[in-house]
Amino acid sequence: MQFLDLAATSAAVTVTPGRLAKVDLLAVALRRLDVDEIPAGAGYLAGELRQRQTGVGPAGLRDLPPPAPQPTLTVAGVDAAIAEIAAVHGAGTQARRRELLGALFAAATADEQRMLVGLFSGELRQGAQSGLLADAIARAADVPATAVRRALLLAGDLRVVAVAALTGGAAALSEFTLRVGRPLAPMLAQSASSVDEALTATGTPTVVDVKLDGIRIQVHRSGNDIAVFSRSLDEITARVPEVVAAVRALPAREMVLDGEAIALDATGRPRPFQETASRAATRGARRRQGSPAGRTTADMAGTVSVEASRPSHPAPAAPAVRAAAGTTGETVLTPYFFDLLHLDGTDLLDAPGRDRWAALAGAVGVPLLVGRTEVATVDEASAAFATALDAGQEGIVVKVPDAPYAAGRRGAAWVKVKPRHTLDLVVLAVEWGSGRRSGWLSNLHLGARDPDTGGFVMLGKTFKGLTDELLRWQTERFLELAVDRGEWVVRVRPEQVVEIAFDGVQTSSRYPGGVALRFARVVRYRDDKSAAEADTIDAVRAIHVGRRSS
Repeated sequence: MQFLDLAATSAAVTVTPGRLAKVDLLAVALRRLDVDEIPAGAGYLAGELRQRQTGVGPAGLRDLPPPAPQPTLTVAGVDAAIAEIAAVHGAGTQARRRELLGALFAAATADEQRMLVGLFSGELRQGAQSGLLADAIARAADVPATAVRRALLLAGDLRVVAVAALTGGAAALSEFTLRVGRPLAPMLAQSASSVDEALTATGTPTVVDVKLDGIRIQVHRSGNDIAVFSRSLDEITARVPEVVAAVRALPAREMVLDGEAIALDATGRPRPFQETASRAATRGARRRQGSPAGRTTADMAGTVSVEASRPSHPAPAAPAVRAAAGTTGETVLTPYFFDLLHLDGTDLLDAPGRDRWAALAGAVGVPLLVGRTEVATVDEASAAFATALDAGQEGIVVKVPDAPYAAGRRGAAWVKVKPRHTLDLVVLAVEWGSGRRSGWLSNLHLGARDPDTGGFVMLGKTFKGLTDELLRWQTERFLELAVDRGEWVVRVRPEQVVEIAFDGVQTSSRYPGGVALRFARVVRYRDDKSAAEADTIDAVRAIHVGRRSS
């Protein structure tokens, strides 16, 4: 299949308003893919590259060659070219990668170049999310959409499910089951702005979990073999020996646990989030292989054996955690679990929450359980929320006790509530967008006022929360304020104030102030405020200190 056809489909989906019409467009494209093109082609239609790391950043997408006059690229050819780029390493890496990238873009037409830029930058926002692709796969393969969605939840990989559906139909999709050793997409929580709003969604009585300020982990155990996966299904087993040790100390022989791992200080309060994140960072981690069979218990045997991390003497879970972590010389990560998906041959995905949680309590025990409270009123839930915040945690997750584990879905069965921080900051520069945002100034460089110098301290960047209307407005506005129009970054006079919402402040060596915002997003522009009225770097640091000690 010509790559231009996928680019044309992507462009058509972007401007097509109706969901059914989008599904039809995507289904036609999926049917036209050759069998060996399905993994890459389905990923491209979802805005994803099959290769998770390519080594190509924003700088690599500048100074691209002129587009080719005629299309010659195929989907398979593009996939092979990107695979070659991703595989480059050793001496002369940058030059060789530039050469290969240049050759790929030189062979691409203007429309194909636009899609490639979107894929490499991760900004191919065409409205084709995984749910839409799931329906398109079902349409293309003539199978029930529910069968595709279920397989997608269990496999956690749209490309793998597309191959199964388009080559094996409903029979191949039915083979996707929970298999110990193969991670599945985690159940997600939708957000609420208040405890009242959360309980309106879930109803009462309900259950409130503490939302730890850690990283999501999914742990699979089969006998002496344990594998630990991150929220994005990367395997991080070798980086978290204390998690392995904690699960080794449990009596069950086969289990799949869902939880969080977190770094704590000597008093039991959470350490800064980036300490947890850096311990579990996926340097050297491997993405599970995408195949219909997935990664089974047999595949686990060669990774981390529980016996390899056995402490010198039998111990309960908490000492086992400390003993294993002591061998690394790094920050200790303590695991806490809030759900159980499989136990000794029994799948629990479809069981109501109260049954899963009862089984979890019996299999794990209190020391490794996330704090959980049953509540019947808003006042009780609010008290649990306040207690979680007082302990330095992120907030709470309100959960419906009757709900099954909806892998990969974000619904009203789980609703998270976190405190919301906002600051009025000043825009220091703006980056040109790519993909759907090509031609618009998109990514904002945010600064806090420094009262000591009269200048501004950069805290990070964001393009989140920007509507098309805001993009158009801010492009005009910042071109008016421009003092240096670079090809990638436009530096502006520090005059425009913008209200930014964020989840927290973390230590950062990347920025001169030593701190950065977490998950920053635009709320609104503040034309009623001057830059002299913007929040200060001292206010930002106060939030950071409060996060660690209050």
